[in-house]
Amino acid sequence: MTHVKEYHTDTASRLNWLRAGVLGANDGIVSISCMLLGVVAAGASSGSTIFLIGMAATLAGAVSMALGEYVSVSAQRDTERRLIALEEKELAELPHEEFAEMVGILTSYGIDEHTAAQATQQMHNANPLHAHVRLELGIDPQDLTNPWVAAFSSALAFIAGASLPLLAAVRFGPGVVTVITLVALAITGVISAKLSDTTPLRPVARLVIGGALGLAITFSLGFFFGIEA
Repeated sequence: MTHVKEYHTDTASRLNWLRAGVLGANDGIVSISCMLLGVVAAGASSGSTIFLIGMAATLAGAVSMALGEYVSVSAQRDTERRLIALEEKELAELPHEEFAEMVGILTSYGIDEHTAAQATQQMHNANPLHAHVRLELGIDPQDLTNPWVAAFSSALAFIAGASLPLLAAVRFGPGVVTVITLVALAITGVISAKLSDTTPLRPVARLVIGGALGLAITFSLGFFFGIEA
């Protein structure tokens, strides 16, 4: 029996996880930094108070990120499984139509019809479901995303990002929080640019300017309401 080598989208999957990790860390950096500066501006000065507030916000944010990611990925995985089951049913009930559909997909890539028919026959002899799901739906049935892994990764990335401004706020104060936040956002922008294979200037500028505006707004609001209180 001939062994058929299965090809997976491991590289694309790893890049997706890395992008999700960068976004989760960025969310943790920005949200916790803004919250801490607002609290400090409102009048909180005790290191223990700032730390407890920051920890509570970090845990709440991590749980929210994990839950959102779990629900989102679970819905995506359920949809992918339903589409795979539907494709399997169509292959069993409409084999000739599915064969013709695959030939049409291959010819749309510039392959002549005779060669496309031969290739389709070879794929049907090996693993027709895998071939149809990959080429028709863009899904790798052996590499479906795990919602638990997605939830854990998202929460971990958020906590890692949030820990930078939290530790800085407790140990050094709001000035250092601002500097660390903007530097971390710049690094995040560089990483995002590398993943997208683009120049880092625009993504870094977007993140740093957006983060600076967020910090300024929350600090101003905290100062205003703190004074009023």
